[in-house]
Amino acid sequence: MDSVTPKKKVKLAFEKKPSREEAEEAVKTLIQWAGDNPKREGLLDTPKRVVKAFEEFFIGYKESAKEYLSKTFEDVNGYEDIVMLKDITFNSHCEHHMVPIIGKVHLAYLPVKKVVGISKLARTVDIYAKRLQTQETMTQQIASSIYETLKPKGVAVYIEAFHQCMTTRGVSKPNVSTITNSFLGDFKTDKLLQNRFLEYIKT
Repeated sequence: MDSVTPKKKVKLAFEKKPSREEAEEAVKTLIQWAGDNPKREGLLDTPKRVVKAFEEFFIGYKESAKEYLSKTFEDVNGYEDIVMLKDITFNSHCEHHMVPIIGKVHLAYLPVKKVVGISKLARTVDIYAKRLQTQETMTQQIASSIYETLKPKGVAVYIEAFHQCMTTRGVSKPNVSTITNSFLGDFKTDKLLQNRFLEYIKT
């Protein structure tokens, strides 16, 4: 008798990553399901291209935000005010329809004795963006990873994005953006500080 529970079977199936050849075959199936011929000249190399593109789109699964954020500097002469990055562009993919989410992230933190290289903050955005996502989850992931790794006095994250699952299909409303934010620590409890952050976004 099989001693593996149904829940365990699902986990084991998830852990077994398909081969590249299996992934390419899956793309061929989708092309055929859409109504085209995967063997016609223009589509012959499409499965390989799609799989290669997926490697780029979802490279965030292979990277660790904590690893990047752990590389800090302490020579900051006691600086403890806002450190902010504006207009970090990102491209992600909706986990419900696997179509693009395109937008900008504004983030800030209040350092305590140490700071992190600003490129590492931008990299953190990309790590979470390059996964199948909802904007709400991504907002929380970025804020929480900075807060838990750097242990600053506060973190603020504000995201505005366009979702092609809404702009190009379904209700088809091309000019609608989605805004999410997360405030942790002092940014959550100090409304003046929170307002400073929001004002910086506007300037």
